[in-house]
Amino acid sequence: MTTPFPFTAVVGQDDLRLALLLNAVSPAVGGVLVRGEKGTAKSTAVRALSALLPQVPVVPGCRFSCDPVSPDPGCPDGPHETGGGVERPARMVELPVGASEDRLVGALDIERALSEGVKAFEPGLLADAHRGILYVDEVNLLHDHLVDLLLDAAAMGASYVEREGVSVRHAARFLLVGTMNPEEGELRPQLLDRFGLTVEVAASREPDQRVEVVRRRLAYDDDPAGFASRWAEEEAEVRARIVAARELLPSVRLGDGALRQIAATCAAFEVDGMRADIVMARTATALAAWAGRTDVLAEDVRQAALLALPHRRRRNPFDAPGLDEDKLDETLEEFGGPEDDDPDPDPGPDGPGGGGGQPDPGEGPEGGDTGARPEAGEGGQPQPSGGGEQSAVRPSEPFRTKVLSVPGIGEGLAGRRSRARTEHGRTTGARRPRGALTKLHLAATVQAAAPHQRARGRSGPGLVVRRDDLRQATREGREGNLVLFVVDASGSMAARQRMSAVKGAVLSLLLDAYQRRDKVGLVTFRGTGADVALPPTSSVDAAAARLESLPTGGRTPLAAGLLRAHDVLRVERLRDPARRPLVVLVTDGRATGGPEPVALAGRAARLFAADGVASVVVDCESGPVRLGLAGQLAGELGGTAVTLDELRADSIAGLVKDVQRRAA
Repeated sequence: MTTPFPFTAVVGQDDLRLALLLNAVSPAVGGVLVRGEKGTAKSTAVRALSALLPQVPVVPGCRFSCDPVSPDPGCPDGPHETGGGVERPARMVELPVGASEDRLVGALDIERALSEGVKAFEPGLLADAHRGILYVDEVNLLHDHLVDLLLDAAAMGASYVEREGVSVRHAARFLLVGTMNPEEGELRPQLLDRFGLTVEVAASREPDQRVEVVRRRLAYDDDPAGFASRWAEEEAEVRARIVAARELLPSVRLGDGALRQIAATCAAFEVDGMRADIVMARTATALAAWAGRTDVLAEDVRQAALLALPHRRRRNPFDAPGLDEDKLDETLEEFGGPEDDDPDPDPGPDGPGGGGGQPDPGEGPEGGDTGARPEAGEGGQPQPSGGGEQSAVRPSEPFRTKVLSVPGIGEGLAGRRSRARTEHGRTTGARRPRGALTKLHLAATVQAAAPHQRARGRSGPGLVVRRDDLRQATREGREGNLVLFVVDASGSMAARQRMSAVKGAVLSLLLDAYQRRDKVGLVTFRGTGADVALPPTSSVDAAAARLESLPTGGRTPLAAGLLRAHDVLRVERLRDPARRPLVVLVTDGRATGGPEPVALAGRAARLFAADGVASVVVDCESGPVRLGLAGQLAGELGGTAVTLDELRADSIAGLVKDVQRRAA
């Protein structure tokens, strides 16, 4: 077994370590989501936490880690008698991003269930994680059907496995810890809210601290066991402090003053629901216990707000996480301090505000700027050949758009845009299983087995079923697509009010792409050429940031934009062949610059039609006299054209024929 990197040897990252330790003290806090750039010790710190957790008493031989003091009465391995437990280390179970549903929740032996009536159940990762840690690295890349299962288990504290009337239930209460790089895309709001705390991490910009990180990592790689032994004393101290804080936790008093501050803070930041209030209360209590106090102070409430609220105040994926600390301080001051309940609270061993409580405070702060970072590649925008460039304008308010989809049936990753053959969705037929059976089609299985019952010597009421009789249900659901935006940023689009409306429309489509779990890319063209402003990615907010900073001006190299988009799709098809593309061209249809620009644009457009790429042209032409160039371009592409008004879901004018009809 590999020796884990010691938790106390992690340099800096104070907020990350504090959030993890608070969950170790009080698992009811609800887990932690760690957001940050790659290479910032996110996974290292999480994996190191399990070694600090106290031992867990379990019923001997129970595969579901039942507590011997109060065993689960519905445990599949039960019933258990109380008492007589054994202790084992707390588990940290890792959920791979590409795990199957059966690997997560467990699986029933369908053949034995049908032929013998036996509930032969193999536990999954949720059973392994019960009373421990469930860790998901790159949690934002987790497939939607696994997210749904996690949400159900987190909400009910139990996992249910059902297959054609045969069901198994077992307890599944775990500490959910996830790490993610926001550049890869955001989490669904429902799963985001299930994390009690969130932490933003970034690499330190202090040379001395970076040197210490490298020194410790190299020492660990050379001799993991020896390095861990040098930190054994610090690890033991933190482990003992966690045990002491757990014992003190029931004695911590959360007074009316603290509760008033918590409620006022959540109301001031307009967070949805009441979960934020509850999480803040539990976090503030855990902070007091970690500091060795029996009273919650204002510093605890403030720290709890900084950990529990940033990810709950976002209204859409384009909002930057974080809190206005000045507003937070004003709210806490206005509604008084919890010290009003007790004029002389016990300051604890660390004194007031000891909520940080890091094992090695001398290491200094985490360093680095965790706020908004300058957008990389902003300077890579193509420059027009001449003057006339206008600065970027802000987009108008986004709106709900009509659904744009790709014709036919695909087999890409699960999403919510286009029809696809998936493991989830409505049943459309049956086939022989390829490999393990996952979704039984009961009627087709019975129909296949029925003609052979006499030959198989059936004598009782049961149906004699063999492996060859089993039929896998084929299902139709929805998939996510690659939505490639090709945006005209030339001078013909540069009128400020017009460009603001265009950006608002694209922003609305980006929001729709986020909700439908698409990948997105952004190609812009103006001046003398085209530029890939954002390669295909799951980070929709990155595309929104590129769009907002997009300047306009210069000529209209429409052909260059189309050719660059065609090249992007060609490369992406090699990387992700199952994901089907949808090209959204935002332009007024004009083409200028170079010899025969209109004819060249037409030839470039016909490349998409020849490849069968679904496309939609958003016609941005305005004014009383319209040339209809965007409609002609849509014909060359083999797609459809919609105006900005028709793009709205609530517009009176209907969308000009769904692109699905082109398949007819």
